[in-house]
Amino acid sequence: MVTTAQKKSPKVKTSSYDVAEHLRTPEEVAAYLDAWLEEAPDDVSGIARALGDIARAKGMSQVAKEAGLSRESLYRALSEGGNPSFATVLKVARALGVRLHAQPA
Repeated sequence: MVTTAQKKSPKVKTSSYDVAEHLRTPEEVAAYLDAWLEEAPDDVSGIARALGDIARAKGMSQVAKEAGLSRESLYRALSEGGNPSFATVLKVARALGVRLHAQPA
């Protein structure tokens, strides 16, 4: 008699989820960043990572060039532990084709 533990289960392949692969249109990019700004407005690191996700979707080298930054400094600023200056955030947002806006809280 063969027990369940002895049966070979089919191999399950998994892969890492990368949100950058799903940010294809300007509307998707804006919705993603807006969600971060709305849901976690005090999470500076998370918002920086979201900008990094969008930059990876567009191409880090291209974004760095358009923002007037080196690719390395852009990676560092938008990494999980990064703490970009507000000037960097504005440069990156412009390079990504998004605008930050204010509304009453």
